[in-house]
Amino acid sequence: MNTETEVRLSGWRKFCKWLLTKVMGWKYVGTPPPERNAILIGVPHTSAWDLLVSYLYYQAIGGNAKVMIKKESFKGPMGWILRKVGGIPVDRSNSTAFLHSIIHQMNENGMHLAMCPEGTRKACHRWKPGYHTIAKQTGATVYLGYFDWKHKVITCGIPFELTDDARADTDRMQAYYAGLDIDGRHPEGWATK
Repeated sequence: MNTETEVRLSGWRKFCKWLLTKVMGWKYVGTPPPERNAILIGVPHTSAWDLLVSYLYYQAIGGNAKVMIKKESFKGPMGWILRKVGGIPVDRSNSTAFLHSIIHQMNENGMHLAMCPEGTRKACHRWKPGYHTIAKQTGATVYLGYFDWKHKVITCGIPFELTDDARADTDRMQAYYAGLDIDGRHPEGWATK
């Protein structure tokens, strides 16, 4: 990266930090994970605004992450914007091919991938274990992050040790989040309540 690009990027990151903390009133904790491959779990996902807050946060702390978004959201100018903030269109009708593509990209280039295991902004009692498949096949470390609208705090969270049992790990993950005093922008969409 040349000096001009680094200066421009530094200015953008400072702007993102200012917007997140001074304008929007959020506090943040942590730095980007050091691993080449990381999966950043983000909950509770109850609003499209979660993407903006997460993007500003990850830029402010000096990271770059990709995020999976349903392909239907990529129509018109919104598609350009979503790609600029790290959005990857997901064809939910062909999730197996998509998972293979993500796994290949992570293994080839390395990636920090933000995921919401709820898979929807509505209350979801049984989270999806796709993060587990990706982590196991790429060696990615899973981090239990959150965006807490109640206290306006966002973090990458703590590393989460995986076993070979995706369902048990996902249930254990849900139990961890249920024990935290956090809420989504729309609390009725947070299924652990």
